[in-house]
Amino acid sequence: MIGDQTDFQSRLLAVLPARWFPDTVPILDTLLSGLAATWSTIYGMLQYVRLQARISSASDVWLDLVAWDYFGWQLQRRPSESDDALRDRIMLEMFCERVTRAAVQSAVTRLTGRVPLIFEPAQTCDTGGYATFEGGGGGVGYNTAGGWGSLELPFQCFITAYRPNSGGVGQVAGWGNSSGCYGGGVIEYASFAMVESQITDTDIYAAITSVLPAASVGWTAIID
Repeated sequence: MIGDQTDFQSRLLAVLPARWFPDTVPILDTLLSGLAATWSTIYGMLQYVRLQARISSASDVWLDLVAWDYFGWQLQRRPSESDDALRDRIMLEMFCERVTRAAVQSAVTRLTGRVPLIFEPAQTCDTGGYATFEGGGGGVGYNTAGGWGSLELPFQCFITAYRPNSGGVGQVAGWGNSSGCYGGGVIEYASFAMVESQITDTDIYAAITSVLPAASVGWTAIID
């Protein structure tokens, strides 16, 4: 195998003049074995460094360093998250749409699995007209869906984000429940990682901040 100790030792022997040594030289074999072991170790380290130098092949703490290098505290490995899952999030964050309303909606939806409600007070599509008029004056106004608009709030929006739905632990009921308790059904000891969502409010705020235009404000409320 290229790069292992045996390969290095045979390559060292190949460049030595055959007439210098007899067929069996224990001291020479020992010396070459030591050199080959050192070079084989160095070669293996270089191969490992080569893998860690690319996002597609980085692993363990080196992939965490990639995430920190590009996104800082906004993108960190979640509890028990695999390298592949973290790598997918890094690539999504790198190439996702930004600085648009659609970008905010996509970022929050991708994170929580629930579409946020976005209201722009200076956007007529959200606020409509002052009133609805007979004969097709619009679908937003008094006594209909919509909100109060204002041109005094440019480059601002109100975002209602929803926390991810938590399904608990599948096939396991709570303590004292007749379908899952001592002597009454399936029971299981569960950790917080099994029953709590890995998406925190801080993650949601960070996702919104990462795609908002620098000069805009997104007033955010996070609810269940």
